[in-house]
Amino acid sequence: MPETVLIADDDVELCQLLGEYLEQEGFEVRFAHDGEQALAQAAAPGVNAMVLDIMMPRRNGIDVLKALRQDSQLPVIMLTARGEDLDRILGLELGADDYLPKPCNPRELVARLRAVLRRASTPGGPALVEVEDLQLDAGKRELSCRGERIDLTSTEFSVLQALLQKPGEVIPKRELYLAALGREPVRYDRSIDMHVSNLRRKLGPNPQGEPRIETVRGIGYQYRVGAGGSA
Repeated sequence: MPETVLIADDDVELCQLLGEYLEQEGFEVRFAHDGEQALAQAAAPGVNAMVLDIMMPRRNGIDVLKALRQDSQLPVIMLTARGEDLDRILGLELGADDYLPKPCNPRELVARLRAVLRRASTPGGPALVEVEDLQLDAGKRELSCRGERIDLTSTEFSVLQALLQKPGEVIPKRELYLAALGREPVRYDRSIDMHVSNLRRKLGPNPQGEPRIETVRGIGYQYRVGAGGSA
């Protein structure tokens, strides 16, 4: 059954262009041309991912993403104006899975969509990973801490999964890009950094009161295991 992508952009001509290309690649496509339509369509049954533009009437893309993330982890790829770093960073902070600058290459958009949809539907590694007070269920793509569920986006889940599979080891940033975004890192791209920042905020400190994820400058990230912690 084909997967359904919602394209939310007030540029009707661009929507038609991207929609035709996605349909040729086997997707079903729906459209929304303002923020209110985007939220309504995203909540409709059958939508598997959304391509969301920043600049839209009625509600901009940032407001749409903020409202969406209150109760949905639908995979979202943001479209941002080339060079607008603030919009890109804010979108990732609010839970966008990935981003593309406009004008975007339709082939690149298809590759990003397939990567994010593959991550959202395919468990990787052990079905159940337990590290200290965290329990990660790859089959259900759910995370709990001390029995309380923590909502993560698809990309945040994949980043944490890669770290928890090797607790105490330094995971190179390139490995996290491939595992969580399905692509090589590019210059000045801080996507993984922003997803790690989101994880730190959502997870809080470990049982020893220390940061759970440590930056190893020039290399990548490490999930710290305190004294007595185990995988």
